[in-house]
Order: sequence, then C-alpha cells, then structure tokens
Amino acid sequence: MKRGGQVIYSGPLGRNSHKIIEYFEAIPGVTKIKDKYNPATWMLEVSSIAAEARLAMDFAEYYKTSTLHQRNKALVSELSTPPPGAKDVYFTTQYSQSTLGQFKSCLWKQWLTYWRSPDYNLVRYFFTLAAALMVGTVFWKAGKKRHSSADLNTIIGALYGSVFFVGVNNCQTVQPVVAVERTVFYRERAAGMYSALPYAIAQVVCEIPYVFFETIYFAFIVYAMVGFEWKVEKVCWFFFVSFFSFLYFTYYGMMTVSITPNHQVAAIFGAAFYGLFNLFSGFFIPRP
Repeated sequence: MKRGGQVIYSGPLGRNSHKIIEYFEAIPGVTKIKDKYNPATWMLEVSSIAAEARLAMDFAEYYKTSTLHQRNKALVSELSTPPPGAKDVYFTTQYSQSTLGQFKSCLWKQWLTYWRSPDYNLVRYFFTLAAALMVGTVFWKAGKKRHSSADLNTIIGALYGSVFFVGVNNCQTVQPVVAVERTVFYRERAAGMYSALPYAIAQVVCEIPYVFFETIYFAFIVYAMVGFEWKVEKVCWFFFVSFFSFLYFTYYGMMTVSITPNHQVAAIFGAAFYGLFNLFSGFFIPRP
C-alpha cells in the first residue's frame, strides 16, 4: 500500500519475492533490482512518491488496470459465493469455553498479572507496614488503658484510623492496575474469549490472597504494639474486621474504575465518597 491507503500490489510474493519483482520490473521506467539486493528495500524505493513523480504515473491506478487486479477481483467474487448445499457456520454457544472454563482462564491470567506486578504489590505492602508501625508507635500500649471513656475513645480511634488509612491507600493503588487491565479486557472480550462475569469474579478472587497476607502482618503488628488483650476470639475478630475492611476498600477502588472512563476520573470519584465513609462509619456519629 502507498500513502493514503491505496493498494499498489496485492498478490503472491513467490520464492525470493520473484513474483512482486516481476510485477514492478514490468512497469516501464522502473529500475531493475540489483543482484543480492533486498527485495523489500528495492520495492519501497521504486514505488516511492519520488519514483512516481519521476515516472509521471500513479502506481495505484496502474494496479487497478492490471490483469493481477482483475484476477484478484474474480477470485474474491468466486470465494464470496457459497457452493451449492453449503450451510452457514453455526455454534451452539457464544463462547468456546463454559463459564467455569472462562473463570479458570481469567483467574490464571490475573494471577500471573499480579505476580508480575511487584511495583503494585510491594508498594502497598510497604505502605501497610509503615502504617502499622506508625499506628503502633503513636498508640503504644494504649489498649491497656481502659479506665475512662476517653481512654476507650482513644482505642476505638486507633482501630478506626488504622483501618481507614490503609483501606484508602488500597483503593487508590488498585485503580491504575485495573485501568490498564480494562484495555486488555475490551480487546479480548471483543474477540469472544470470555464474558464480563468470569473476568470480574476472577479479578475479585485474585485480590483475596494478597489482601490476606497484607492483613496478617498488619493485624498482628498493630495488635501487639497497641497492647490489646490476647484472647483468641478478640484476635480473630480484629483480624476479621481488618481483612474485610481492606477487601471492601480494594473492591471499591475496582468499582470506581469500572464505572468511569479512566483511573484519573476514578480517583476523583473515589475521593468524593471517602468523606461519607469517614462520617458515617460509626466513629464520628455513633449509633444512638
């Protein structure tokens, strides 16, 4: 094709490109190819705009009047007409795999993507570790002081602030990752590889082990440094609340990307609701 999308040759190349060489050498005024010269380079040189100006001709118009073009049109017309008795191609399902098969493929793909994204996982792990140490340092052994309502309010504030702080970070860091993956999702879904539901479920499931590991060291660092009571039910309850709060914020970040055109708009949209979450979470406005 030449500049402008016009076809100047459409046909077989032949061994060592002898077919296309014969075609262009048959045009009057075209320089013959030299021995051991690259056919692709030669073809670009002899069909350039400068060559057209020198020969005072249009290679696209020459191709339209050539016998090669007529043969191609006849071949297209022949192949466009189905043979007698032929039936249209029909598939019983829209996708080649079942919903479970699509989910497995999407989960495998998402798992590899997350495993090969250390900039995303390590950054949020480091931030969570820093936040846990900061909360533990600021509220050092505050859990042992429960003599007044002010002490209790301090403990609740430590729990609330640490979970909310890390949760917002999870929400913000996941948005660019989901935005990049969404571009790939559009292309693969258009190709009929899978539907939206298995992809979404796989993306949700893939976050669970990473957030679980994040919660393990966060919960135990904060729990130990703040000095809460070491009872199995209380440790499990603290871990449960932290884990599902982190998951909630991470999934909220995914949702904001899904309903907005890009992650910049998603960040603005997500930040608009942080204040509502903060206000109505039960800490600033307690249950009556």
